[in-house]
Amino acid sequence: MRALRILLIFVVIFGGLFVAADRAAVYFAESEVADRVRSSAGLTSQPDVSIKGFPFLTQVLGTSLDEVEIGLDGVNATADGHDVRVTEVKAQLKDVKIDSSFSSAVAGQANGSARISYADLAKSAPKGATVGYAGAERAAKGQVKVSGPLTDVLEGAGVEIPDTVKALLGGRTVTAYSTVTLEGGDTVRLKAATLPELPVPGMDEQVRDVVDYDLKIDGLPSTIKLDKVTAAEDGLHFSGAGTNVSLTG
Repeated sequence: MRALRILLIFVVIFGGLFVAADRAAVYFAESEVADRVRSSAGLTSQPDVSIKGFPFLTQVLGTSLDEVEIGLDGVNATADGHDVRVTEVKAQLKDVKIDSSFSSAVAGQANGSARISYADLAKSAPKGATVGYAGAERAAKGQVKVSGPLTDVLEGAGVEIPDTVKALLGGRTVTAYSTVTLEGGDTVRLKAATLPELPVPGMDEQVRDVVDYDLKIDGLPSTIKLDKVTAAEDGLHFSGAGTNVSLTG
């Protein structure tokens, strides 16, 4: 009985040491992966890296990690000199093949996501205009609402409006419902699907030239693959999936 008790004590002690060593190895690996992702993507901040599964050391010996999650505080997007924050940037990576130094890591499957709030999206809107939720029916079509005082929107884009035309417009507000698409994985394109009838011939084309614009997302790591955008009440949600995605460049 005494021998069994001593054996159990040794098992608990060595088990605890193994768990401690395993967790320390995970911490080191997470830091190493974060450094390499930051360096390869040219990020200004360190990404959060979480390696799932236990024990970790047996995964390393098998040169394959079950799952790795990467998250960023946010990256920048730009449109006509305006900076816009992209938040909730995440990547979920599965079946990650690695080498012993983590200099090479390739995910068999990768799922990425990100979000731009309407408050942030409005920072990229034409001067004098705002961008907001277009309602459930139009959001289902991938549309957002771009609106603002007509004269402010046009003059904000450098369009000169004679006083006689201003009087005719009478403080009219223009509302365009723009379809949002994602081009090339890093460019958000807003294109007016509908415009209101305007009392001045040719003005609708001027308005369209102003409200149609692109928003370029900068600084996404190669692990974040985006190919789909949906409009929701809290902003634009981006998602995408890929295979054989490199974590390190």
